[in-house]
Amino acid sequence: MDTMSVVDLGASDALRARLSGDRMSPLATWLVAGGAAAVGILVSVGVLHFGPAGALVVSGPIVIGSTWVAARILEDRRRATDRLMTMLVLFSFALALVPLISVMWQVISRGLARFDVTFFTSDMRGVIGEGGGMLHALVGTIVITVATAVISIPIGVLTAIYLVEYGRGPLARSITVLVDVMTGIPSIVAGLFAYALFLIFFGPGVRMGIGGAVALSLLMVPIVVRSTEEMLKLVPADLREASFALGAPKWKTVVQVVLPAAAAGISAGVILAIARVIGETAPLLVIAGNTTGTNTNLFSGRMETLPVFTYYSYKQPGVPPSAAIDRAWAAALTLMLLVMLLNLIARLIARALAPKTA
Repeated sequence: MDTMSVVDLGASDALRARLSGDRMSPLATWLVAGGAAAVGILVSVGVLHFGPAGALVVSGPIVIGSTWVAARILEDRRRATDRLMTMLVLFSFALALVPLISVMWQVISRGLARFDVTFFTSDMRGVIGEGGGMLHALVGTIVITVATAVISIPIGVLTAIYLVEYGRGPLARSITVLVDVMTGIPSIVAGLFAYALFLIFFGPGVRMGIGGAVALSLLMVPIVVRSTEEMLKLVPADLREASFALGAPKWKTVVQVVLPAAAAGISAGVILAIARVIGETAPLLVIAGNTTGTNTNLFSGRMETLPVFTYYSYKQPGVPPSAAIDRAWAAALTLMLLVMLLNLIARLIARALAPKTA
């Protein structure tokens, strides 16, 4: 390297240190990103006539590219590459939020039109056109979901205990494979299985709530098994060994040591599994059917649920169509709030039952 190259390199390093102190200052970062974002928004809105989502898609790469170029000038390659990857992660996160925020905005803004007391205290029996409510669908959803939980939770938890604490050999491996297969089956297949099962005992055209609970259990059991299994594996082996050293048998160790230690994760996983199946539509269309009146008997007659009520309100709106569409959006908003409530309960239970440390 000749003398001039060394001098030029030294001057470049001195200029870089003067501008950024070997790192881009927060002010410089915000100026570059803000200017690039303004250019991207002007191009996407003023020239391409895109909406907010389109503006994000257009301006994001411009911001990332401009920030990386500025970082490459003012910083070394390692820090510039780190800044580039950070911007890519943030941009991907923003893109993931776009459909979520869009769905929430649409459901909330359109569902509030019928979110009143009448909508929660009346059903659709004898209602043609405007009026009516979703009481029958809300009651049916709660009854079927509770029945599904009663069926699925014991089976799922006990299966997970067997796989983690007792299962060895071909039987345990076969159960694991079957659980994996059940995790991926389409929901409509669960509905068809439940219908075929109840068809044997009750004949063609059978529709009842317990059938919907059985169909949803096929979808919920593998989720409970997987979540419980992972929580049981997280329990330290030292706890089991200490219990065995004190003379406790295997079953007492599982009941009094392992399960309490994993109770927080198991409870959260079970509630999240309930939130997963509460919005299923296809199996309930096949086996539970739809009705306009409130039915609380799982073993007799059709039973409406919120997903099915939303589907039929949109598919068969009647006259005027706007009234049924408003009911569909309000039912979708109610279902979304139920899922959010279940997720919140899962977090609270996990925090309340978490092992206390000094």
